[in-house]
Amino acid sequence: MGYPEQIVTIDKFHEFSSKEKGSIFIGQVYHCETEDEVHDIITGVKKKYFDASHHCFAYKFLNENFKYSDASEPNGTAGIRILNAIDHFKLLNILVLVIRYFGGTKLEVGPLGKAYYSSAINVLLGSQQITKRLHQELIIESDFNFISHVHRLLANYEAIITVSEYHEKAKLKCWIKPSEIGKITNQLMHISKGKVRINPQEGIY
Repeated sequence: MGYPEQIVTIDKFHEFSSKEKGSIFIGQVYHCETEDEVHDIITGVKKKYFDASHHCFAYKFLNENFKYSDASEPNGTAGIRILNAIDHFKLLNILVLVIRYFGGTKLEVGPLGKAYYSSAINVLLGSQQITKRLHQELIIESDFNFISHVHRLLANYEAIITVSEYHEKAKLKCWIKPSEIGKITNQLMHISKGKVRINPQEGIY
């Protein structure tokens, strides 16, 4: 899939509590990037708030994978509303949980959905949102007579060199914007007449 140049996510955990007709809603937001992280967080929350009535959530990742849960609330009142709040701010790589303690008064579907959406919106409004620029790792191997050209080209594209090794050949590991991998590859191959070895790596940083 094609990745964006940058994403907006949240910096760290934040919590927001509110009350609606006796029920307490605790909104929480976490930065996470894998389903394993999500599973661990939700497991921990359920243990901490073991006496809560519901543990509803939604998450969305960089690869556009998402999931939401109503956690036995009426269908469409909780999980999708939390996801809507995430989408409202166009956030990625985050998990939002809303924990509910039932206060004795049942809420109709409309007010219940509004309460979950409001909890998610408010916890996201209070969190620190940050912009991250995405990079892909590229490994470049070159003879020494081409290395100055390699460095110059990488500087032009604002690449981040993470490792430099100089033995029989020069070997550089660098982070480059995904959209510019093709441009850099073509220019390096042209400059070196095909003598520079270029290996794009899996994963986005």
